[in-house]
Amino acid sequence: MPMLQLILLALIQGITEFLPISSSGHLILLPGLTGMADQGQAIDVAVHVGTLAAVVLYFRADVAVALRGTGHLLRGRRDTEASRLALGLAIATVPVVIAGLLLKITGFDEALRSVAVIGWTMLGFGILLWIADQKGSETKREADWGSMDALKMGLWQAVALIPGTSRSGICITGARFMGYNRHDAAKISMLMSIPTILASGALLGLEVASEADAQVAIDGAIGAVFAFGAALIALSLMMRLLRSVSFTPYVIYRVVLGAGLLWFAYA
Repeated sequence: MPMLQLILLALIQGITEFLPISSSGHLILLPGLTGMADQGQAIDVAVHVGTLAAVVLYFRADVAVALRGTGHLLRGRRDTEASRLALGLAIATVPVVIAGLLLKITGFDEALRSVAVIGWTMLGFGILLWIADQKGSETKREADWGSMDALKMGLWQAVALIPGTSRSGICITGARFMGYNRHDAAKISMLMSIPTILASGALLGLEVASEADAQVAIDGAIGAVFAFGAALIALSLMMRLLRSVSFTPYVIYRVVLGAGLLWFAYA
């Protein structure tokens, strides 16, 4: 793969994975709008591994708590803060795994990879994020996240399998509608991404393992490194800005891009 395309893919994935603007939509649009060859699933897996490493590093303290909580759950303990977090992340992951498998089995996932679909989801879910952010209360904090809220956010997360929706964006939307403040809504969404990316990466990894060659492995390693750096910077900036800035700038970007894509698709 040309180095320029590889770096572009990695940077796009790294920057957009955790911002509420849809990484999958942007990855589909790059070859769709520029005429570049599709990067293939092996590169997709590699850049997702890079962004996974970034979120694990940034939230390493919370990841350590969740891992400790997993041990508590295995020993039958559900009364600790750590076990609550681990259980919540497990519950939130189930809907997207089931929905993802159904889309894969039916082949419907390929039918959704179009500029028109991304345009509509970019626009529609961008407006929904704005409504949730403006109308949602701020009565809940991270410590209030329990099993029922985890299930609700897991159902929201499953909607993100439609390209252009944005996994982080739809999770934040759901959290804001439930009353979580901006910072904690984003943090919960990012923590939910860890088991979700692991699950999707494992599924895609099994598919491409037998097809990958040495050059693909080298390209994947380069892509993972660039995606890691871009994701860590984007994630750090967003989490800092959310203490003083709303999600409106992301909504404006989504609406403008969505409208442009619809014009391109139907003109």
